[in-house]
Amino acid sequence: MDHSTSETIVKPPKAKISVASKWTDQEKVLFSVIESGGPINWDNVFIPEGRTLKAVKCMIDVAKKQAVNGPSSTGEGASQKVKPEKVKPEKVKAAPKSPTKRRRSVKKNVDKSGVLVEDDEDDLPTIKKHKSEEEDEGQALEFIKMDTGFMDDGEEDNEEEGLTIRGIFNVQAKYLGLPVALIPAPVPRLYSPRSSSTSKPSTATLQHPPLTLFRSKVHATKLTGLTVSNIHNRSRSLATLAMEFTGSIRNKRKQSPVTDIDRPAKHLKPVISPQADGDETPASRPLYGIESDGDDGPLLPLAPATADTVEWQATIETVVRRVVSIHFCQTCSFDTDPATSSEATGFVVDAEKGYILTNRHVVCAGPFWGYCIFDNHEECDVYPVYRDPVHDFGILRFDPKAIKYMPLAALELRPDLARVGSEIRVVGNDAGEKLSILSGVISRLDRNAPEYGEGYSDFNTNYIQAAAAASGGSSGSPVVNLDGYAVALQAGGRADGAATDYFLPLDRPLRALECIKKGMPVERGTIQTQWIIKPFDECRRLGLTPEWEAAIRQGFPKETGMLVAEIVLPEGPADKKIEEGDVLIKVNGELLTQFILLDSILDCHVGKKVTILVQRGGQDVEVEFDVGDLHAITPDRFVTVAGGTFHDLSYQQARLYAIAVRGVYVCEAAGSFRFEHTESGWLIESIDQKKTPDLATFIEVMKGIRDRARVVVTYKHLRDLHTLNTSIICVDRHWSSKMRMAIRNDRTGLWDYSDIADPLPASPPVPRTAEFVRLDSISYPAAADVIRSFVRVVCTMPVKLDGFPKARKIGFGVVVDAEKGLVIVSRAIVPYDLCDLSVTVADSIIVDAKVLFMHPLANYAIIQYDPSLVRAPVQTARLATETIKQGASTIFLGFNHNLRVVVAKTTVTDITTVAIPSNTAAPRYRAINLDAITVDTNLSGQCGNGVLVAEDGTVEALWLSYLGERSPHNKDVEYHLGLATPTLLPIISQIRAGVVPDLRILNVETNTIQMSQVRIMGVSESWIEKVAKANPSRHQLFMVRKIDCAPPSSPASNSSNSLQEGDIILTLNGQLITRVSELDVMYNSTSLRALVVRGGKELTLDVPTIPTTDLSTSHALLFCGAVLHRPHHAVRQQISKLHSEVYVSARTRGSPSYQYGLAPTNFITAVNSIPTPTLTSFCEAVKGIEDNTYFRLRVVTFDNVPWVATMKKNEHYFPTVEFFRDGGVEGGWRRRRVGKGEEGEGEGESESVSLGEGGMDEGMGHDCEGDDSRMLRV
Repeated sequence: MDHSTSETIVKPPKAKISVASKWTDQEKVLFSVIESGGPINWDNVFIPEGRTLKAVKCMIDVAKKQAVNGPSSTGEGASQKVKPEKVKPEKVKAAPKSPTKRRRSVKKNVDKSGVLVEDDEDDLPTIKKHKSEEEDEGQALEFIKMDTGFMDDGEEDNEEEGLTIRGIFNVQAKYLGLPVALIPAPVPRLYSPRSSSTSKPSTATLQHPPLTLFRSKVHATKLTGLTVSNIHNRSRSLATLAMEFTGSIRNKRKQSPVTDIDRPAKHLKPVISPQADGDETPASRPLYGIESDGDDGPLLPLAPATADTVEWQATIETVVRRVVSIHFCQTCSFDTDPATSSEATGFVVDAEKGYILTNRHVVCAGPFWGYCIFDNHEECDVYPVYRDPVHDFGILRFDPKAIKYMPLAALELRPDLARVGSEIRVVGNDAGEKLSILSGVISRLDRNAPEYGEGYSDFNTNYIQAAAAASGGSSGSPVVNLDGYAVALQAGGRADGAATDYFLPLDRPLRALECIKKGMPVERGTIQTQWIIKPFDECRRLGLTPEWEAAIRQGFPKETGMLVAEIVLPEGPADKKIEEGDVLIKVNGELLTQFILLDSILDCHVGKKVTILVQRGGQDVEVEFDVGDLHAITPDRFVTVAGGTFHDLSYQQARLYAIAVRGVYVCEAAGSFRFEHTESGWLIESIDQKKTPDLATFIEVMKGIRDRARVVVTYKHLRDLHTLNTSIICVDRHWSSKMRMAIRNDRTGLWDYSDIADPLPASPPVPRTAEFVRLDSISYPAAADVIRSFVRVVCTMPVKLDGFPKARKIGFGVVVDAEKGLVIVSRAIVPYDLCDLSVTVADSIIVDAKVLFMHPLANYAIIQYDPSLVRAPVQTARLATETIKQGASTIFLGFNHNLRVVVAKTTVTDITTVAIPSNTAAPRYRAINLDAITVDTNLSGQCGNGVLVAEDGTVEALWLSYLGERSPHNKDVEYHLGLATPTLLPIISQIRAGVVPDLRILNVETNTIQMSQVRIMGVSESWIEKVAKANPSRHQLFMVRKIDCAPPSSPASNSSNSLQEGDIILTLNGQLITRVSELDVMYNSTSLRALVVRGGKELTLDVPTIPTTDLSTSHALLFCGAVLHRPHHAVRQQISKLHSEVYVSARTRGSPSYQYGLAPTNFITAVNSIPTPTLTSFCEAVKGIEDNTYFRLRVVTFDNVPWVATMKKNEHYFPTVEFFRDGGVEGGWRRRRVGKGEEGEGEGESESVSLGEGGMDEGMGHDCEGDDSRMLRV
């Protein structure tokens, strides 16, 4: 674009040159160098290819001309007669930004030399010159490069190619619109033509950085080297300096918590609680954030709150007694809001009836529970009375009688007193502080409502804009004037550190409050159209005629814009009558330019007709509408079934995506309805081949589906309505047995739950017939036939236990007994036995299965399906009885990430002892003390399940996934390794005989140690010789690396004969131990006779073993949203002391445990000073606690830090439920409701809580989008 004639050129006044008095020291040096010609050796000047010496000299001339003009009068060292503040660059207002394309706008500034500086999408400057300058300077300035790190990609900083002058800094200043004095002097440094060293100055000669040349233009993305303080500090760019000087940006208060720095955010304050690593709380990620819509106008100066007058001090003293801090939770995801815990602000608007005004995003669209704290620290519960369907305000109710020590008073709402230029104060819970007072000045009254992204956003209203620099926790704060009236409601602000705040006008909140006081319903009308304010110039482009503009301006002389249709929803009252871009002229014959009047007319005509006149392309169009009920298209109920939560699509969501207000919306995609790692945003199109256009139809369809039935579901996502997804789900009506309806009750402030359908029993299974695929391309038919030994295993966990991060896992298992239906599978797929298992045979037959055995150390489980239901040629895998050797040839057969079989001929590269790394943030099962096999094929890293098979079809090793630590990128690492089959044979033999092994183990973790090390640690030469003979391939012994924390009841916990860390194990029961497989002697022994080397001496110990039954979870409790059970094996592996057997494994978002900071990995040791060493004693202690009352918990963190938590019990939304293992029932687990005076078998449906992956966190962070699978480095 040619800007040569369109931009105003503002030239600065030239200051006379006075080297002696008016220039800085750096400028004196610059001037003298250029005037004298400087130490410029033109023979050594690098001339880029295609350029001439003349062009380079022209560049020097430019520097001379800039120097002759003298320093800018605004800079340091300029004449005292010219004041810096009087010379300011002209600012051109930024162009509007697109809210849909999310693109940064171009900011245009014209500097004093007439140079146009544009800030592009990356907020970095590109340089454009006027044509006249281009003619004079030619190509010279295209080569400018400073020796401060400015390089093209791939270009090295070669200081040999340079000129030792500094005048170029002024050239850069000119083209960035900066006065010369703002360009910093470089730090003097040693300079060598052949060295890029930046070492500290010494007594050697100091030189200025050279100027070098490069072939392309000065790229803005490379201008990151200059700062005011130090030329080598790259914390801020030249573009930043330019914009700071011109006033385009301000210094940031803090780093923006959102990705796009232009996004505003609602000012909620997340609860600060003890954080586990990556704990998925609102503190770890922004709740709301969107791209700026470019509607921010100029801000008036920020008024300092510290200089308040006596009048302001008196006003604030009155106001603060009416302001409350609100602590609240939304207990489950609903509509646009996720389950969350946070803090905000509100203020009393009716002291007699106890009404508090705050934001709608505080009152929440879904189930709410919370409390408020007054200025004198009195606390009382609050309950929602009203939340507006569109506008960002809501009203809470409290009991005025609960406030005993402070007289209550209300703030009067005066929306008419909000005026441009009015000084205001924002009084609220800013940044989590109980009380903060921020000052500002109202700069705009006609801003369009800010867009907060895909969550809730206000619309069809103007907003007030000011600079008050509010932050998290200030949502709902009153904006008061000097007289103490509330003139606006704080709603949001910029999240990038800019001091821009958005206030909601109080006209509609005042109307709603008056209706509620009178006991009248708050009627809200709609024609399902979003309007926005557009200035007259844009309206003219849309077709506004001069006649109508004149009439509007005459009727509203202060108005600068009109309402224009932005979004018209399909199938709504305005569909096919109003079009996007229509300019609103009249409603019911009345000229209209403001949202307030439009809202008023629609609210008074619910169920009636209105007539609207619009201009469309210069033509008058008059249409008549039936005004709809806005409350009718705002959901006030939801249904929970099969683990998911559903309600009708809301007006908010429909408006956001410009679709019709109809459909069944999945607000919590959990349980059977967990789709593709996304918890919300799905629309159910059909279930079981039946259409579900609305919630009522969906309920009727779900009533007829039996437990464990597999049905087809079609669905779309709001962000991709072009794609129809199809899935087959297994409907769970046993763990989530009740279909429950929740309906909002504005009288009580609660959501009332009711059972609407009992589950239908599962249909009896039917035998099916299938055939396996054939691997014809493999040269070894016996090896290819192993495909008949594989089945696909799907494991679904209804409750998070043992720190496991997933709610559903899919993998493959190997059939080790086809007649009995025994399958061996990785524990990364089946982590614990509170689960549903299904086995798919030959990609055709699906049958249920159950867990028989889980190995405590070796990372495998054995499950069983009913073989009578499978009529397919399933083959029992023939397992090798001898361990495969390093270097042996084998065939790798595995299943990749796409669940497709892959085959490769390969070689065993290594067999070594490994321990899977532990997950420090939240302990979970990991394999230890095992010999891992690696092979020489890339397929091994792609496959989590498979086998190593010999040419004759013998399975030599299983290829398994091992769950490891969580990566810094918040993904779960899975290691893929081989496990030799001989170690499996004793266990499989017992299970075939109908005996479930009851193993005992040493509570130790070992690592191998070489002979060079054991000799130093005191092992004798005779033992070293025995090791060499016993294990010729690997000369190694085992050293105790870590002692597991044994249960208090275990004899190993207090035994003087126990192993200690650092012990070198020589023999167990007389057998020399040089292989991991030789440690298997511990499985069937209550104690072992061990010979060890400790402190350089040999000791004989009778070491007790511990039963593995004590290590598995058999009893769990859901209490106040937390999952409690005994510390599982992984916890005992990583901790040195068990503080109690009440361990917090996970917690539910939006629950009391979340709100009050009871975090995963905590131990609970006492309830109200009653010790709770076991889960049973804890259950007894909490039974007597009344609902909605506080109690105390004595808690110890994983790192042994004790603290006390106070928590309020909430049985309505978070009932206490027990799960305990019972082999006599289907599924192996029973559930019952626990509470004061009530215990019922089979009861205990959590009212609105998702117990699986979607609604709970185990202290591990965000749900993984994918596993980080890799080979273990050994």
